[in-house]
Parts: sequence; structure tokens; C-alpha cells
Amino acid sequence: MAEWRAADRGRRLEDESALGTHLLTLEPPDHTRLRRPLSRAFSARTVERRRARVQEIADSLIDGFRSRGSAEIIGEYAYPLAISVNCEILGVPAEDHHYFRQWTSNALANVPAPRPDAYLRELIAGKRRTPGTDLVSELIQGDLSEGELLSMIFLLLVAGHEGSVALIGNAVLALLRHPGQLALLRSRPELLDSAVEEVLRWDGPMELAAWRFPTEPVDIGGTVIPAGEPVVISLAAAHRDPARFRAPDEFRIDRADNPHLAFGRGVHYCLGARLARLEGRIAVGTLFDRLPDLALTAPVEEIRRQPSFIVRGVHALPVTFSPGGHR
Repeated sequence: MAEWRAADRGRRLEDESALGTHLLTLEPPDHTRLRRPLSRAFSARTVERRRARVQEIADSLIDGFRSRGSAEIIGEYAYPLAISVNCEILGVPAEDHHYFRQWTSNALANVPAPRPDAYLRELIAGKRRTPGTDLVSELIQGDLSEGELLSMIFLLLVAGHEGSVALIGNAVLALLRHPGQLALLRSRPELLDSAVEEVLRWDGPMELAAWRFPTEPVDIGGTVIPAGEPVVISLAAAHRDPARFRAPDEFRIDRADNPHLAFGRGVHYCLGARLARLEGRIAVGTLFDRLPDLALTAPVEEIRRQPSFIVRGVHALPVTFSPGGHR
């Protein structure tokens, strides 16, 4: 475990060639330096300006399948919505969006496969020649090494849409599994924000926090974790803690006291939390509003999860509804 102890003393968890020099693997002051140029792109004001575009994408996607009376929510709705928003922010051409699903799926499932290094280098080279108003162009102007730039863009592409895809899919599944809660949401649409927060707690998109390394021995429940040893913290377990949440296993969209950790906390609090919430609220609200009789076409026990130990998301979510729906 010598390499992990070295990482705790400030060395990177992965070298630059492994696309591992990013916000999750660095601490201040490097973490602060890398996070600073991203703050404006994910500020409350900037994210709010994207509301109309997210709504436009959601409506367009539903328009594409509503006449059929059936759809696969992950592949036809959640994924294209999240990747479109994310790639537009970064400045990835629309014709290249399809590459990223396989790349990110491989990365999250830890599957040995070709990675997007070459593509990202070409993208960066193109932005250097012809800068735009996108985030990649802004990052190029910052104080980042080539390895840091590659790693940051890769992180933003992966984390920037996989979490939103999982949030949307988990929310749709949770509400369809709990018709009483869905009925409550229909009768009280003002609970939409609260419903998304409850999904983040009850079936959040991230099961585990980023790896941590104690700087000194820590005694937890009689077990001593030596300094420098890796610690993997289960967010899913924390969110079902009966000492903190009343009836934690129950899905309640009107839960008032809900201090979940789905986006982390402290200096590593998710930079894209505002955007993920916006996408989740618009995607879920629009789907159930326009397709009011949405129903699963497979038993809940047959719904498969993504093969990942990081992201907890639905692999596919087939549904039916009355053709046409609401406009």
C-alpha cells in the first residue's frame, strides 16, 4: 500500500497519462487552482440561463417518441438530454456526442477499452486554433498543464452527464414504483424539487464517495484505519442511517429534513450540483406532465442496473404510454 500512503502525502493518485489529474484526485492548492476557472460556468446565474435550453431538449426528445406509445427512457431521453447539455457547455460538436456513452460506460465499469485521449487532444488542438465561448476554450486559457487539461475535460464529460442520467432514470423508476407518491406529486406539483432531493437520498446516482486517505490513524467503531490507507465511504449507507433519517427506507417526496450527501460536501462538493438538479427537475417534471399514464413495461425485479461500482443508475427503462401524450 506504499503508493496509497504516498498519495496521501500529496502525490497524485494517477499519473497524467491516465487522465487522473483532476478535482477528485487533488487537494488544495492544486484543487483550488483547477476549480477556479470552472466556477463561473456552473454558477447559479449561468445554470439558470440554461433552463430554457434544457426544457427545449426535453420537449424535443419526447416529441421524437410520443407518437409510438413506448420508449426506453435511458437511451432515448435521459442520456441524450444530459449529454447534449454537457457537450454544449464544453463545446463538443453535436456529431460527436454519440462517442461519449461508450467511453464513459467503459470508464465507470472499469472495462479495459480504448479511451478518448486522442479525441480529446484533437478537440483541444482545434479550440487552440479557433477558440470559442465554450468551457474547453476557457480552460485552455487557464493555468493548467496538458495532462491536467485532458483529465479535467474527461472528468467533466464523464461526471457531467452520467450523474444526471442516473438521477433521471432513478427518479422515474422510483415514482413508478411508488404510485402513491406519484399521485401526491401530481396533486402537488410544487413538490417536484423535494421529490428530486428525495431521489438523491433514497436512490442517489453515486453510491460511493471519492477515495479518501486518513492523515493519521482513525478509530471507527473499534476498528483502527491506519494513516494513508484507502477509505471508501458509502453514501448509500449514510442515506439510510436511521440515526439521521426518520423511516430511511421509505420513499417520501415531501420529506422536509433531508440533508443528503449525494453531491458530497466541503471542498469536493460537486461543482455541477446546480446543473444536475435543474436537469433532473425539468426532465422528470416534463416527462410525467406530457405522458400522464406512463407505466413500466417490465417487472421492477427485471430492471437492470448499470454495471458500475461508482454510479448507481438504471441500464434501461422501457415504458409505455398513450400515443400522443400532452404537448
